[in-house]
Amino acid sequence: MKSLLLRLPPGLALMFTLASGAAPDFGPSVLIFGPGDRDIQARLDAVYAQQERSEFGPGRFALLFRPGEYHADVRVGYYMHVAGLGRSPDDVHITGAVRSKASWMKGNNATINFWRVAENLSVTPTVEGKVNVWAVSQGTSFRRMHVRGDVHLWDGGWASGGFMADCRIDGTVNSGTQQQWLSRNDTWGRWIGSSWNMVFVGVDRAPDGRWPDPAYTVVDRTPVSREKPYLFTDEHGDFFVFVPDYARESQGTTWSTGRPTPGRAIPLSEFYIARPERDTAATLNAALTAGKHLLFTPGNYSLTAPLEVQRPETIVFGLGFPTLISTTGQPVLRLADADGIVACGLLLEAGEHESPLLLEVGPSGSNATHAERPIALHDIFARAGSSVAGRTRCFVEVNSAHTLLDNLWLWRADHGPGAGWEKNRNAFGLVVNGRDVTAYGLFVEHTQDYQTRWNADGGRVYLYQSELPYDPPNQAAWMNGKTRGFASYKVADNVRTHEAWGLGVYSVFHHTPVILDNAVEAPAAPGVKFHHLITLRLNRQPGSGIAHVINGVGAPVIDAKMARVDEH
Repeated sequence: MKSLLLRLPPGLALMFTLASGAAPDFGPSVLIFGPGDRDIQARLDAVYAQQERSEFGPGRFALLFRPGEYHADVRVGYYMHVAGLGRSPDDVHITGAVRSKASWMKGNNATINFWRVAENLSVTPTVEGKVNVWAVSQGTSFRRMHVRGDVHLWDGGWASGGFMADCRIDGTVNSGTQQQWLSRNDTWGRWIGSSWNMVFVGVDRAPDGRWPDPAYTVVDRTPVSREKPYLFTDEHGDFFVFVPDYARESQGTTWSTGRPTPGRAIPLSEFYIARPERDTAATLNAALTAGKHLLFTPGNYSLTAPLEVQRPETIVFGLGFPTLISTTGQPVLRLADADGIVACGLLLEAGEHESPLLLEVGPSGSNATHAERPIALHDIFARAGSSVAGRTRCFVEVNSAHTLLDNLWLWRADHGPGAGWEKNRNAFGLVVNGRDVTAYGLFVEHTQDYQTRWNADGGRVYLYQSELPYDPPNQAAWMNGKTRGFASYKVADNVRTHEAWGLGVYSVFHHTPVILDNAVEAPAAPGVKFHHLITLRLNRQPGSGIAHVINGVGAPVIDAKMARVDEH
């Protein structure tokens, strides 16, 4: 046993005692299980009972499993982060299930099964007909998982996901009613099913088929990626955060060939462990200034000033859906224009005082090159309007070149107590000013101006999903000059190179007939290319919908349900 004194600025010096293999004090919302523990199932069930329906509730939880064998039915609800603590997913093996169900909703509808994560463990399914059900929608991820059987991405009703990366599925993945899905660097026995838009990037054994029937978009290799960091324990039980290396022109997982994932292990002593009941913007910024990485434990953090990440290679790691809330009309997180910074596993929330943005990646005018060590965002989810009528002009602004966006859901709420045309005001979801930015799984919904605005060359997007705002009170309230509505995806007129694969834009106008002229707008330049675009009208007001898919091309979805454009 040893005592450690972290020498931090005044107010941050923490004295604590550590025994080798002892768990850090992550707080009451982190449950750490060992193979010999009693009452594991009862503790899992208690968390799930609280979180199953808690869409806008305050609870946040991480359920962590030390290496070993378990028999458990792990049901995953809102704001639940389930993870193994092994170096390899196979170090933690659960016989039973790690599943997301939709039985709590009428018709087993999973279209609002948001904000849940499973990662870095293996499971042999023995329930539900020996199938692991992962019925989810946006704001979720299934990462670094080994399922020794089959996976169903639905639960008998509609689902609107989703994201899977670095996973091995020994059996069949059945997408069922999933409307769209992004799979990156996975391997499986086979994939069956397609609805509107299924994108596979760097997948070993991607399904056969030609778009649009089935609706498969296949890109053989992932041009550049970095897997999300994960927590693990060594043979002594000590905790580390593992940060995987970058990969280029990759296919398949980083781990299932038997070789360990390349990267570096950072001792937890190099992290400042944030707790919602004690930490403020001042204490967190002091830790960053002292050279610490940040590990956020589960909870809601009310921030009166932005967190300023200035040091290259800094890791900002979220455990159990920590929610960073803007309370004074300022951003919650600013990242320097510096190599190798990673932010992952965070939920960013707009407050009642309107902010210009929530997350800034590089200051305005950033011009450094990060081709070798790009900044990476993994599982970054942002929202305006939940239990409060939050307001922000923009969720995420990317000014740094070469940034990697790996599963983002940027959501102006379409339901809930904080939702309304004049309540949760939000113009833009994503604005990109940095060159050569790449996105894998970009989900942007319901904002009131251009949902995604791309102002720089070299952008690449692999799967884009967007619903238009439900709630314009009339056409006059949603006009862009003389143009009806704002394109969901806008590439600026000055851009000369841009490429996107698998785009879907959907309309559900609630009030009066409203028309959007074009789902996508982009310059007519040889280097600007789009592959596999769809628009859909999901019922509601007669006479409403989308006039064209892209730049005046593509059939209207006003009386019809769907329109497609193969290449543009």
